[in-house]
Amino acid sequence: MQLGTRWALDATPPAQLPEAVVKAVRGVEAELAEYRAAGHSTDGWRWTLTWLEGRPIVDLDDGTSIRYDEARDLAVVVEPQD
Repeated sequence: MQLGTRWALDATPPAQLPEAVVKAVRGVEAELAEYRAAGHSTDGWRWTLTWLEGRPIVDLDDGTSIRYDEARDLAVVVEPQD
């Protein structure tokens, strides 16, 4: 596993991410906009990018994870379990 980088919620994701992963990140952030509108705070939340066997894994501080399937060019969002 190789550590990539961290970036703030709603900031620009790293350029090396596949477009499918960027779209998934933006989708999660859009859902969180509704969460914030309901009065909840996401102050200080950050994304963490790591690389496992050359594939990006993106994790949000709330436990949300985005995995990339390179063969299908598909990003899968895994929500945290309560």
